[in-house]
Amino acid sequence: MSIDIESEGLDLSLPPPRRNTGKPARVIAMVNQKGGVGKTTSTINLGAALVSAGKRILLVDFDPQGALSVGLGVRTNESRPTIYNLLMSEPNITFNDVVVREAAIGIDLLPCGIDLAAAEMHLVSEVGREQALARVLLPELTNYDFVLIDCQPSLGLLAINALAAADGVIIPVECEYFALRGVALLIDSIKKVQGRINPKLEIDGVLATMYDPRTHHAREVLSRIKDAFKGQLFKTPITRTIKFPDAQVQGKPLNEIDPKHSGAQQYRAVAKELLARVS
Repeated sequence: MSIDIESEGLDLSLPPPRRNTGKPARVIAMVNQKGGVGKTTSTINLGAALVSAGKRILLVDFDPQGALSVGLGVRTNESRPTIYNLLMSEPNITFNDVVVREAAIGIDLLPCGIDLAAAEMHLVSEVGREQALARVLLPELTNYDFVLIDCQPSLGLLAINALAAADGVIIPVECEYFALRGVALLIDSIKKVQGRINPKLEIDGVLATMYDPRTHHAREVLSRIKDAFKGQLFKTPITRTIKFPDAQVQGKPLNEIDPKHSGAQQYRAVAKELLARVS
C-alpha cells in the first residue's frame, strides 16, 4: 500500500437466508479523523448498495455517538447490550444477544451507545487491546460477505481496533478545502497499523462526498483529491442532497426509500466499483 499525498436498478426482494459460505467477509473500516465528512451516511448507503448486488452485510457502529444505530432506526438504552459488552467480554453476552437482525433489508447491525466511550479507558490495560474488535468479529465472518465499520472521528484506540480488524479502508473525504487537511496524518496512521499490527490492511478506496458540481470550489477540490489519490479515488463522487439525512430520520437507507434517486444510484456505482476492486 502506498499513497503519495502531494496536496492538502434495485432489487427490493428479501435476500436469501443467512448462510455459512466458508469464505470470510471482507471487513472494511470507514475512517476519517475529521467529523462531518459522510462516514455514517456512506456506511449505511454503501451497505444497502452492496445488498442490492446480492451481498450479505453486517454494519458495526463503532462511534460512541451512535449515529449509525439511530440512522437505522435502532436506539440503545441501558437495558440493551451493545458492542461495548462484546468488547469487554462480559459473561453471558453473545453476538446474538447484541446483533439486530435485518435492521434494514439485508443488513444486520451491531449497535453501540455512549458506553462505548469508556471502552478506550478499559482496554488500555488489556493484553492485545488493539485486537478486541477483531476477536468479536472473527467467529461471525463466514456469515457475511462484507462487514462495514463506522468509525468515530478520531485516531484513538477505537480507530486502531477498527483498522486492526479490517482488510481494507475506505476514506470518505468531503469536497471542501479543509477536509483535505489531516488526511496525510490518517494515511500515516494506516501505514503504522499495517506495519505493526495488521499487514494485510490496504486502502480499498477514497470516496469524495458532499460534492456540489454547481460550485467552482467543489470542482476544484475534487480535482485536487484526484491528483492526491490518483487511482485510489472512486470514480463516482457522492453529491450533496437533503435526501440522505431525510432517509436517516426515517431509519432507512436511501436505496430502500427511493432507489431511483441519484444519491442511491451513486452508491450503487461505488459498490460496483468496490466489488471489482476486491474481487
